Parts: sequence; C-alpha cells; structure tokens
Amino acid sequence: MAFISNNSKLLRWRPSLHPVFPSTSLSSRFSTSTSIAEPLSEPDHPLPLHSPPEPPPQPKPQSKSQPSQSNPELIVSRMLANRVWTTRLQNSIRSIAPKFDSNLVWNILHATTNPDQALKFYRWLERSNLFTHDAHTTLKMLQILTRFSKLNHARCILLDLPKKNLPYDEDMFVALIEGYGRAGIVQEAVKIFQKLDQKSVKSYDALFKVILRRGRYMMTKRLYNAMLREGIEPTRHTYNILLWGMFLSLRLNTAIRFYEDMKSKGIEPDVVTYNTLIHGYFRFKKVDEAESLFVEMKEKNIVPNVISYTTMLKGCVDVGKVDRAVEVFEEMKSRGIKPNAVTFTTLLPGLCDADKLVEAGNLLGEMVERYIAPKDNSVFMKLMSCQCKAGNLDAAVDVLKAMVRLSIPTEAGHYGVLIENFCKAKVYDRAEKLLDKLIEKDIVLRPENSFEMEPSAYNPMIEYLCDNGKTVKAETFFRQLMKKGVLDSVAFNNLFRGHSKEGNPESALEIATIMSRRGVPSDADSYRLLIDSYLRKGEPADAKTALDHMLEGGHQPDSSLYRSVTESLFEDGRVQTASRVMKIMVEKGVKENMDLVPKILEALLMRGHVEEALGRIDLLMLNGCEPDFDHLISTLCEKEKTIAALRLLDFVLERDIIIDFSIYDKVLDTLLAAGKTLNAYSVLCKILEKRGATDWSSRDELIKSLNQEGNTKQADVLSRMIKEKVASPTKKEGKKKVSRVA
Repeated sequence: MAFISNNSKLLRWRPSLHPVFPSTSLSSRFSTSTSIAEPLSEPDHPLPLHSPPEPPPQPKPQSKSQPSQSNPELIVSRMLANRVWTTRLQNSIRSIAPKFDSNLVWNILHATTNPDQALKFYRWLERSNLFTHDAHTTLKMLQILTRFSKLNHARCILLDLPKKNLPYDEDMFVALIEGYGRAGIVQEAVKIFQKLDQKSVKSYDALFKVILRRGRYMMTKRLYNAMLREGIEPTRHTYNILLWGMFLSLRLNTAIRFYEDMKSKGIEPDVVTYNTLIHGYFRFKKVDEAESLFVEMKEKNIVPNVISYTTMLKGCVDVGKVDRAVEVFEEMKSRGIKPNAVTFTTLLPGLCDADKLVEAGNLLGEMVERYIAPKDNSVFMKLMSCQCKAGNLDAAVDVLKAMVRLSIPTEAGHYGVLIENFCKAKVYDRAEKLLDKLIEKDIVLRPENSFEMEPSAYNPMIEYLCDNGKTVKAETFFRQLMKKGVLDSVAFNNLFRGHSKEGNPESALEIATIMSRRGVPSDADSYRLLIDSYLRKGEPADAKTALDHMLEGGHQPDSSLYRSVTESLFEDGRVQTASRVMKIMVEKGVKENMDLVPKILEALLMRGHVEEALGRIDLLMLNGCEPDFDHLISTLCEKEKTIAALRLLDFVLERDIIIDFSIYDKVLDTLLAAGKTLNAYSVLCKILEKRGATDWSSRDELIKSLNQEGNTKQADVLSRMIKEKVASPTKKEGKKKVSRVA
C-alpha cells in the first residue's frame, strides 16, 4: 500500500539574507494524503455532505518580529496592495530589493492579497530577467490564481513549464484540478488530470473531490478501478472522500461497499470516517445504524469531537428525536467538548419545533454568554416566532437583545414579528417603541435584509397610529416601506383616513394621488372622510376636487355627500361649481335632496348664466325632474331679469311646456315696462301661435308703442293676429301635470 508522508519542513518567513528552503515540495503543506497511523484532526464545524473531508491546513509561514526596513517582503507586498502597477512602482521595488531569490519571491507572493498584482509581479520578474521562477514560486502563483478563479492564467503558466525547462510537479496539477472543481468545471479538471503522467493517490483524491461534488459517482467508480489497476493504493483519506461523495449522491449501497473494502484492506476508520458514516446514515433516516456507529466509535476509543456530536444532534433533530438530541448535547458538554456555532444552530430549531422554549431560551443565553454567533441567522427568527406564538413576548424581546449583543444585524422582519404580536396583545406602546427604532435606524431600507416586514405586522401598527393622531409618524414609516416596493392598499387607506380625521386634507389628497398614480385601490369611506375634512375647514372647492377624485376612482357617493358638497359650494357663492355637482348627481341617478335644484337654477339665471341654466333644466327634464317654471319665470320678472325671463319663456314655448297664462302676461308686462317692445311683440306672436287667443290687458298698449316707435308693420301683423284669434277663439289649455322639483 502506497503512502505519501508529510515530512517537509515549513517554509518560515525570513529575510532574504538568510533563505530557508523546504527539504521537499512546498505543496506537501497542502497535501490531502496521510498515513494510516496518522489520525486526522478536523475543523471546528460539522462536516456537511456538500464538502469533502479535508486534512487540517498546515500553519502559514510566520515572520520574525523585525522592523519593516529589514523585511523587504512586507514593504513590497504593501506596495503591491496600495499602488497601481506602473514603471514607477517597478523602479521602487528594484530599489527596495535589487536582488531576488526564491525565498523572497515566495514570501512576497504569499503576502500579496491582490491576485492581479501578484500575477503582474510574477511575470515582470521573468521579463526583466530579475529572477527565473522555480517550482516553489510557480506553485505559489498557481495556488493564488486558482484560489481567486483565475483559471486561464493558471493553465497557461502550467502548460508553459516545458518551454522554461521546468519539470511538472504533481502539486501544480492538484492546485489546478481543485481550482476547476471549485468553479464547477469538471471537464477541465479531468483534462488537467489526464495530462499528468506520474499520478499518485494525491491527484486521484483531488479529482475524486471534484467529480463527486458534481454527483459523478459512476465516473468515480471507474477512476477508482483505474487507480487500483495502476497499483496505487487508496489511503484512509481516499476512502473518506469516497464515502462522503457516495452519501452525497445518495448511493448508500455503494458507500457501504467502499466501507467494507476499506476494512478489508486493513485500514481502520478514524473520527472523520465515523462522522461521515453517521451523517450519511442519518440522511437515509437509518437512525439505529447511526446510533450503533456512534457507540462503536467510542468503544474503539476514538474520541468523538465537536463534529461527531453536532452530526448526531442534527440527525436526531431531523428525525424528530429532540429529547435524544438534548441527551447528546449534555453528554458532549460533560466530556468537556465545547459546542460551536453550528451545534447551537442545529439544536435551537429542534427545540423550537418541539415546543421546548424554556430549553431554547437557556441555550440562547449560553450562546450570548460565550459570544457564539450562528452562521445561519434564521434561527433567531424561528425562535422569536415560537416565543411569540406561545405568548412569551418578553422572551421574544430577549431574542432581539441577544442578536444585538452578538453583533448580529437586526432586520425589519425581526422587528415585524414583535410588533405584530404586541399589537395582537394590545400592547401598542411597546410596539411603537420598536417602530421608533426601525424608523430611526432605517432598518427597513437595509439592502441586505433577508427578512422583510410582513403586512400582518405593519398594517395593525399603521392603523393604530392613524387612529390615535399619529398619522405623520405612520406615513414616515410607510414611505420607507414604499422605497422597498410595498404598495399595500390597507396601509394606504389607513393613512388616507388618518390624515383626513386629523384635519390634514392636503396630506390625505397627496396620498390619494399616489394611490391613483400607482394603481392602488381606494375605499369610498376614505374619500368621504377627506371631503368632510375639507368642508370642516371651509374649503368647498377642494371638497369638490376630492369628490372628482372619488368618482374617478369608481366610487359612488351617497346623496347626503352630494348635498353637503353642493350646499357648501352654494353658500360659498360658487354657484356654477355647485351646478356641476348637481349635474353629476342627476347623471348618476341620485334624486334625493333635490330641494337645492331650484335655488341653483335661480342663482344661475339671476347671474346671467342662462345657457348653463337651460342646459341643467334640459338634463333634469330628460331624467324626469321638471323644475317649477312658473316660479322661476315669475321670480325673474319680479327681479327685472327680463333677458333671462325671456330666454326661459322661449325655452318653455319651444318645448310646449304648459305654464299658467298669467306667467305669459307677467313676462309681457315686464318687457313692455322695460321698453323692450320688439321682444314683447316676438313673444306675444309665439304665444298667439302656440296657445291661441290671449286677453292680455296691455296688448293694445304694445300695438300703440310699436306704432310710436315706427314699427308699424309689426303693429299691423300683431293686430291681424289678435283679430283672427278673437274671431275663432280656442279653448285655453289647462296646466299640464308633471313631476316638478320642489
């Protein structure tokens, strides 16, 4: 069986005056192979099935504590990090390090954080003939490029090695294979592997990780068989990777066969092997097998680590065995193994799901005490929601305080859960204090929020504020939500009503305008309150504007609202505007409160808006509502509005509307008194033609006035018409019974 031992010395950071080179390839520091007798230590987090087992990384080169002047590596690396690559920078580097050796170049590359600058520096050294790269510096450059996914540059450097008379090193291929694997480009990783002539278990392990991460288990089996045919024996680390990959691909039977093959070769499982197996069995819900492996592990004196216990915890929680998970957690602490962030993150949701909220609270307190912040912050949302559901509002607030103490950014969603439940409990003062913090710190507007505030949280809060004279604060908060794309009709209408009730109709109308522009539906009650607000302030014209908005929004005002607006406009002297409201009311079929109609018509006629008045009268008659013409004409005559009276009488005659004969006489008397003899002549002719003979007492006086004014022809015509009507009198028509507007 072949093994690759890690016997290379660590490359220490030293001044270039005292170079120290490793006795073997530097890549052994990153080797994935290990001896059977070597137990593998693990990082402080559980092994997820999406990432293959790794041996521990070796320590980075350490620098001696010396002044920066004696460390050109540090100076050059800082220059590369802070300055643009120019000829001036190149000259500065030459002045600091006139001579380069492998140790100095390696240290500079190692300390450089910018891969582009590192590559420019690497190529500049060769082009300027300042240094010829060897295997150590080339490998370091490849590792930097692959770590930052600069794979094309890394590939070019690797394939150009023969031109520079540098031999291929397996570690270089491994670095590029792993780089393509991290980028998910399996085909390129396989091509690079195939270009390697002398392969060892190290390169096979690297390729196994790449292809298994993408679920290529059949390719893995073929490669495994090819590795055996080449006489390369798998190591324990190889089997750990294979087990991990097969469980990841849900190939339980294949994983078991690899495990049996591992034992048949005399390779004893280590803590990584057991952790992988336990995790895999739990993934298939094979709880008993996982428990047996955990017991077997301890019986073999393989000490479980934090990953082992966390894996057991997760498995138990996933299958609903929360009590068993608590036992494992207590055993873990009794053995002196400190739980890490993943352990807490794994156990807390399970306790919440099992309604073990006291234990969950205690666990949270332990996290805060040890200042351990979970990597998945959603656990806080779950714990907070569960505490609120159970009515433990103070405990839920403690969760928020714990987040603050652990320096975990609080989000709008966290505040939303608390605000919603405080509102449900009618504890509005505490909910408002939380809202004040939201507004003050602009938490809603944070782009990194993963938990947004739900309508069930902000709507009750906005409604409370609007009902208690704090609509301005509610709008300030909601405008932050609007910047996040929230267009909630309930919230909009609450703001709409709140401003109206508080006597701020201008702000309410602004909200209504935004709603209309963004297509947010409004409530009829909101507009009613807005109109009432304008009327209370004595602004009937603005009330009419609000009424127009209401109608445009598809709402039908009731008759009382029409009356309020119309009456206010009329009393304010805005007769024409009141007339337009009356027109809308009639067109909408609203026939209640019609007592204002005669007043509006009379006012229009008195002010000389005769055409408008006649148009309104025509509309009323089309809708079955005839005004009292007798009263209107009589009033106009009494107030000597002769032109208006004449036009109205013409309207009556043209439409054959029956009015009292005394009204005709009254109009004629008014015209004659005003000296409008021709107008009186014209009207009398129409009366004689439409209604027959008339006993108007002043007709002779009209004929006399016409002759005196030289209108003898008109006087003769009128005389003949009167004689004809008297000779053949017709029966006077009675008044036509119609539905009149009172």
